[in-house]
Amino acid sequence: MSTPLELPEIEIIRRDLEKDVAGRKIKSVEVSSMNLLPRYKSRKAFVDSLSGQKINAARRAGLALVLMMKNDYLVMKIGEGAFFERVPAKAKVTKGTEFTIDFTQGGQLRLVDPGKNSELCVVPSTDLFEEMPELRGLGMDPIADPIPFPAFAGAVLGNSIDLKELLCDDEVILGVGDIYSDEILFAAGLKHDRASDSLSTQEIRRLHRALVEIIHEGLRYRGTHLEERPFNDIFGVPGTYQEHLAVYGRHGDLSQRSRAPIKRKKYKGRWTYFCETQV
Repeated sequence: MSTPLELPEIEIIRRDLEKDVAGRKIKSVEVSSMNLLPRYKSRKAFVDSLSGQKINAARRAGLALVLMMKNDYLVMKIGEGAFFERVPAKAKVTKGTEFTIDFTQGGQLRLVDPGKNSELCVVPSTDLFEEMPELRGLGMDPIADPIPFPAFAGAVLGNSIDLKELLCDDEVILGVGDIYSDEILFAAGLKHDRASDSLSTQEIRRLHRALVEIIHEGLRYRGTHLEERPFNDIFGVPGTYQEHLAVYGRHGDLSQRSRAPIKRKKYKGRWTYFCETQV
């Protein structure tokens, strides 16, 4: 079972696209598989909607990447195992390349998606949430907006579920998965199966602080690149946050807090990593 990209990695891609792609004009596009176009009956309708358009900005709608044009948005939901490449037009084509944007100047942007799990569509800029209602009403976004402590505390105490499940619920907090949830819980000193409504005010404050700090650390170190879940930015440079992970993937190593071995156990079918000091 593969591990999807989490919020820091998606935001890094967005920032790279904003710096490098915004302002460029699309000459042509190619899509290799209709699997990426579930809303279309033919490639032509999708391709024709993009040819000649100028990209003005790159934004996020939840975990979907949005390239903003004059009157339309290109919405890209990135599937597990997929990644972007920003390359010269004559660069060798990577196996699994499913989507290519050829710019009038400045090479190409390619989406490599061996599993064909991504989704692409063009929607009118005024109809994004009508066309894609699944992007509406998502949870708190620790990168896009500061999370007020009262709202966070209300979400924690207003649910009676395990803390890891709470952190990984996109309707509560956006884009936290296995990697960052384990790091957040370690930083907060809280165990993954602790009931959320059992936390004291002090523990909620620790969790709130850990959430913000860990997500921004992931951004600072340009994402987490692991063998089982590689992450390179659009220029092919791997993230380095894996060098700073405290518990995830480190079972058997000595905890920096207790000097006892880091433990792991199966939680809802996936490994979770923790230290004996977490309560």
